[in-house]
Amino acid sequence: MTIHYPNGKSYLQSKQPKSLSQDNNTSFSRRGMSLEAELNDANAYYLATGQAVVHKKPTPIQIVKVDYPQRSKAIIREAYFRQPSTTDYNGVYRGFYLDFDAKETKNKTAFPFRNFHAHQIEHMRQCLQQQAICFAIIRFVIYDRIFLVPADYLISKWDEQNHGGRKSIPLTAICEHGYEIKYALNPLIPYLDAVDRFIKDIHR
Repeated sequence: MTIHYPNGKSYLQSKQPKSLSQDNNTSFSRRGMSLEAELNDANAYYLATGQAVVHKKPTPIQIVKVDYPQRSKAIIREAYFRQPSTTDYNGVYRGFYLDFDAKETKNKTAFPFRNFHAHQIEHMRQCLQQQAICFAIIRFVIYDRIFLVPADYLISKWDEQNHGGRKSIPLTAICEHGYEIKYALNPLIPYLDAVDRFIKDIHR
């Protein structure tokens, strides 16, 4: 199926990268899963246990070509995104509004800004103006390390690169300014633990 962005360019869905696990107890259950799939599982767990209500935002598309190989089956051949996407997830936790994006990189030393679009950064900026808990969850695939990176730090570095600064954030800086999320058993990505630490630092 071909899906196009509002600017007419084609969207190519990337293959799910395999993780290089640091924890033998959870490596087999994670193998081949994308970060999005793992976060969806975490959100389902948090919802079922009454801890938070967080969902992946649906992306509206306009279908333009459908084939019917059988009477009871339809295959979408071509579609367009109706509007640029913002961030991947939003919801409510402990009375706080959460809004965040999920990104993966195979880069060993830094997170490249090409993984973000300007409208996503602007959306984060607007969320912060409304006192939202806003962040990005970033996984370094090679090391299988995941971090919660606060939106205000991410935006500051984005603005710097727009004025001649570097086009990426070093992994060392993410280690310093972000909150590492350690894999667990249930959920696999207990990202609310990092959100708790983040909220505590905000309200010091």
